[in-house]
Amino acid sequence: MPTIVVPFRPDDPKRRLAVEPGGERVRLAEAMLADVLAAARDVGDVVLADRAGGQGVAVAAALAAAADEPCLVVNADLPCATVHDLRALAAAIPRDGLAVVAAADGTTNALGLSAPRLFAPLYGAGSAGRFAALFPSVLVDLPNLADDVDTLDDLARLEARAGPHTRAVLAALRGRAAA
Repeated sequence: MPTIVVPFRPDDPKRRLAVEPGGERVRLAEAMLADVLAAARDVGDVVLADRAGGQGVAVAAALAAAADEPCLVVNADLPCATVHDLRALAAAIPRDGLAVVAAADGTTNALGLSAPRLFAPLYGAGSAGRFAALFPSVLVDLPNLADDVDTLDDLARLEARAGPHTRAVLAALRGRAAA
């Protein structure tokens, strides 16, 4: 069973997600995280990494404590993630290399590492290409892991595939808006 690291900033998550009133952004971020964690717990040992110091720092710290075995790093804003997707990512990891799932904008949504020592904090614009250039790697086409949430339009587009926690919060928000 792989170690699965999920980076999450608990005190101010998804700052770019413009939702009013203010507390709803946190509820949506926590719901997406709950959907990712639900899938991850059926695949491996889950470590929640506090992103307060930055995503790369959080992931590196979590992986430093992981066994020298395959690991997955899965962002918390992937509400469509399933057990099947995470197992497919783990199965795609090349020997002594990385499996990379890129977002549409070229950032990195998920990584599969044959060993935690292969991780380098390369997040940001164009990071999927930088990760892929590190070691033998494969770019993995897993739409549920490639589709992240940065905007309300992303949530609307993904709602039908989103996990139950995310769908429940979206339904409650719609109900509150209709009242």
